[in-house]
Amino acid sequence: MFENKTLLITGGTGSFGKTMVRSLLETGAMEVRVLSRDEEKQDALRNELGDDRVRFYIGDVRDFHSVERAIQGSHCVFHAAALKQVPSCEFFPQEAVRTNIMGSDNVIRAGIAAGVESLICLSTDKAVFPVNAMGMSKAMMEKLVQSAARELGTGAKTTLSSVRYGNVMYSRGSSIPLFIRQIKAGKPITITEPTMTRFLMPLRDSVALVMHAFTHANQGDLFVKKAPASTIVDLVVGIKELFGVPDHPVEIIGWRHAEKLYETLASAQELNCSEDMGDFFRIILDQRNLNYKPYFSEGAAQVKLYADYHSHNTTQLSIQSVKDLLMSLPEVQAELMHWEDKR
Repeated sequence: MFENKTLLITGGTGSFGKTMVRSLLETGAMEVRVLSRDEEKQDALRNELGDDRVRFYIGDVRDFHSVERAIQGSHCVFHAAALKQVPSCEFFPQEAVRTNIMGSDNVIRAGIAAGVESLICLSTDKAVFPVNAMGMSKAMMEKLVQSAARELGTGAKTTLSSVRYGNVMYSRGSSIPLFIRQIKAGKPITITEPTMTRFLMPLRDSVALVMHAFTHANQGDLFVKKAPASTIVDLVVGIKELFGVPDHPVEIIGWRHAEKLYETLASAQELNCSEDMGDFFRIILDQRNLNYKPYFSEGAAQVKLYADYHSHNTTQLSIQSVKDLLMSLPEVQAELMHWEDKR
């Protein structure tokens, strides 16, 4: 798929980025470029991979020239760099604007100018009905992609698309590694609201979603991967049972700033303009221009009847299913082996 291709991943030292780098190398990529700010993480990944097909660029998506330098000669771009923590963005919303909105605009503009074949931007379920700064900034990123795609049109050299997914299991800053650390330290597991539901997606599924977008995207498409969900309390019970500590204490600390009871991956309005692709939804770009009268005069297409697709109405995982999913993660397997060795 990527033979003789040069590929750029922004935020390539993050959880998704590292997994994507390895996946691209396995598919025979000629060169994989990593653009990120963290010199230490780049050095660690360089030593870990030991592959001279990977080139590292120190830079920041907030700086157009950093992006422009890294993107020259690339065939495809996977834009994963972002501020992702809800509380951080809530307390410092201007930083979310600089990275998630202005930084994304830099990547989009630089990609178009460089004539890349495909540019895929990674979004989040928090961009749907956003109530926090992180979700709002990601929603604006999606709008930037759609606006640029609308301007480019279907005959352009560059195809712009987005993907949207929920919680990536065991990603940096997520709840699962936190809960495991608390168990190992003998501290209570801290949860916000037991009945909260969240989509659960292994990293491998987020990579599969991006690959699906690369192979199927039309101009401006947004892809959503269908995913199961779990309540927070069932996730905690599953982790405790796996680690053999069913009576480990749990402390309810209350809702964090701007959290939701459940997350939505696609709204009913979006699904009315979508294609069901089995494991995925393709949300199709609205190509109308600002002259709305002809569309009104001609009448709208028949509207399908959809509900919002969210973590309360998707497939709900049982505790056993949660455990099975957790055990499919190499990181959890390693944590369990280390835990058993110490006990």
